[in-house]
Amino acid sequence: MTQPLRIALAGLGTVGGGVVKLLDTNAALIERRAGRAIEIVAVSARDRTRDRGIDLGRFEWVDDAATLWRRDDIDVVVELIGGADGPALTLARATLGAAKAFVTANKAMIAHHGVELAATAEKTGTALKYEAAVAGGIPVIKGLREGAAANVIGHVYGILNGTCNYILTTMEKEGRDFVEVLAEAQALGYAEADPSFDIDGVDAAHKLAILSSLAFGTELDFGSVAIAGIRHVIAADIAEAAAMGYRVRLVGLAEAGSKGLFQRVHPCLVPLDHPLAHVSGSLNAVVAEGNFVGRLFFEGRGAGEGPTASAVVADLIDIARGEYGPAFAMPVASLARPGAAPVGERRGRFYLRFTVADRPGVLAEITAAMRDAGVSIESMIQRGAATDGSVLLALVTHVCPERCVTDALDRLDGSQSIVGRPMLMHILDI
Repeated sequence: MTQPLRIALAGLGTVGGGVVKLLDTNAALIERRAGRAIEIVAVSARDRTRDRGIDLGRFEWVDDAATLWRRDDIDVVVELIGGADGPALTLARATLGAAKAFVTANKAMIAHHGVELAATAEKTGTALKYEAAVAGGIPVIKGLREGAAANVIGHVYGILNGTCNYILTTMEKEGRDFVEVLAEAQALGYAEADPSFDIDGVDAAHKLAILSSLAFGTELDFGSVAIAGIRHVIAADIAEAAAMGYRVRLVGLAEAGSKGLFQRVHPCLVPLDHPLAHVSGSLNAVVAEGNFVGRLFFEGRGAGEGPTASAVVADLIDIARGEYGPAFAMPVASLARPGAAPVGERRGRFYLRFTVADRPGVLAEITAAMRDAGVSIESMIQRGAATDGSVLLALVTHVCPERCVTDALDRLDGSQSIVGRPMLMHILDI
């Protein structure tokens, strides 16, 4: 009989527990599809006494996860610890250096160190797999690396963070403001106690950097991702977007061109006829545009026990079959280094929202700043005064370079007429 694929599991949180349950529940089907059984031999986590609702007594417990790779009875290490550096990275380097396969759901580590780890895997002839690191159970890594491998990809973009999407779509449906909906999301477990990693766009940026490398054959360049989150989106922005035929979504967008690699995570106004406008709740979605295949649209649950465990076990099945392949769809030596495209030169239409004092001359001041910066205004809406005497002013620009819009905002910086921080959102036009 073919020897089982023997794995060690580092991390027994929500996803780790899900992997154990999935391997138990679907064991017979997994063995048929993999061509051999997949068996957990050893596990490691911080708290040995915690009741996880699963039988761990059949596995050998290892107190120090960093030593799992040393075991002779292990073929694969599955890392579900998290963190860009620290124990997770130490374990990854050691496992791949010892020519043992490595599976991870760790988007931060892949975004920061993926090229290094892929090079080690190539050198030692083993596998680095990370399907679970981007969009949970959606097979987008496999889709780009394998299904779309023959295509030149023009764009890759999507909704990459379920927490943000839940907050924005709840604000949209119920007309409530960000702070209130965030508190509810935390109470329901959709958002962390410290939600900054999600709501400030960092989580989505890690995923976008990975997708960019796969889509365009470039080295990972997380440091070049322009990042803005959703904490300054208010209910009025969503209402104004709806009145104009848009929905607000946090979108990660990447494209490669003659001027370099463009990568951005930013709240966008998405037209109602675009599929991303209909991705609601905590779902994720990714769109890739191939020159022969056309538009590919992936949608599904981007996090959680079941979806993420499904992606982890899918990688294990590939390894059991002997399907390794380069981690980023081509050998590391073939990955390009295009450099970062100048963000300010990208052309588009923009939504701007100001909260202003209700007095004469304010509108003229804003339009003058736009004129002097070379920004042409397509439409403008002014709402009635609030109880504090302030007025909401929303405008949409014609197509122009982004640097012109930021120049206009710089000209208005410090204005006594503007209350608080203006809101800038891009209008998705692809």
